Amino acid sequence: MAREMKYSGVPWLGNVPSAWKIVRTKNLYKNHKDIAGDSAEDYERLALTLNGVIKRPKDDSTGLQPEAFNSYQILRENELVFKLIDLENVSTSRVGYSPYLGIVSPAYIVLTPRTINESKYGVYYFLSMWQREVFNHMGDDGVRSSLNANDLLNIPYLSIPNDEQQRIVSFLDAECARIDSLVEQTRASIEEYKKLKQAIITEAVTKGIRPGRKMKDSGIEWIGEIPAEWEVNRIGLLYVERKEKVSDYDFPPLSVTKLGILPQLSTAAKTDAHDDRKLVRKGDFAINSRSDRRGSCGISSYDGSVSLINTILTPRLEMHPVYYEWLFHSTLFSDEFYKWGHGIVDDLWTTNWQDMKRIYVPIPPYPEQADIAEYLNFKCSEIADLISTKDNVISELETYKKSLIYEYVTGKKEVPA
Repeated sequence: MAREMKYSGVPWLGNVPSAWKIVRTKNLYKNHKDIAGDSAEDYERLALTLNGVIKRPKDDSTGLQPEAFNSYQILRENELVFKLIDLENVSTSRVGYSPYLGIVSPAYIVLTPRTINESKYGVYYFLSMWQREVFNHMGDDGVRSSLNANDLLNIPYLSIPNDEQQRIVSFLDAECARIDSLVEQTRASIEEYKKLKQAIITEAVTKGIRPGRKMKDSGIEWIGEIPAEWEVNRIGLLYVERKEKVSDYDFPPLSVTKLGILPQLSTAAKTDAHDDRKLVRKGDFAINSRSDRRGSCGISSYDGSVSLINTILTPRLEMHPVYYEWLFHSTLFSDEFYKWGHGIVDDLWTTNWQDMKRIYVPIPPYPEQADIAEYLNFKCSEIADLISTKDNVISELETYKKSLIYEYVTGKKEVPA
């Protein structure tokens, strides 16, 4: 028999079991902000991520770093931690359960449960709020909308019998672990398909697609052996640089991405230097010269303009553009391209045209370029379909996990006693 339900009075909770109480978070949690001060060096550094609370080295240079950790606050085992700033960003982490003792950013909100097991249910409760973007619609409507500790403590919360709470936690722990395992297996499979795709591309663009033919040493380390009738030559003999500057008012802005040359997205970072762009014509090859944009290149299907960080090349000779599209997207070429670069740190490491034009590339006979292009279009399309199917599986699993957490933490489904 289905248990009796009642309307909670909270739109994002909906109906809940009649025996459950709707209270405020402060009835079951309290907030503290214990600043570590001079004892900061005695604690490990922790961080709230999309994968929960993790240990993070104090010398980790990723992102903004403090000069010292004295202002950081103490986070203890079995506590909940929240990042409730920038609520307009729906993709960032919001809530985590801490299995560790350490220090975290003073911008986080820490809640301590008033009873020892409450936070294990609470993390699923608040995780469901994050998953359904409830927090994101509670902000103060500022430029950086946010919730403070008092806001959080006054959010409606469900107080339920302890034995039922523990059944929910045990069930969700097991089910979520099973789903997470399936997601990781599927992601690992996708990575294997991506490696297979790169292996197929590399083999085709450097060895061809006709087995059993006579090979010769290309004399170029990154290329290795090539079919006997192929040639190699410097990129500078195949392409000439296009350096014409234009305005994106006259030539629509394009983006050089790992997927090729695309019309610039409305969400892409933009500058006010509208007249400081490079011209791209249909059929031109464009590549981002910075190593932190590795693999961002392609043959353009459009006339337009791109940022100055890109190198734009136009063919000197007759060639099949799709063959070179695949060649330039190969990991081998990408590695060779950035070997010729210069800079101080990775994100400022660039390969300019004066160096790029000295790189040797394979040159199959024109008819074979077309055959290789057609072959890779077909094989890589097959792999892309397989990856897309697996991406859909991940999406379905993640949707199911969200639904599962919501239905059980709000009592719409019951774990048998």
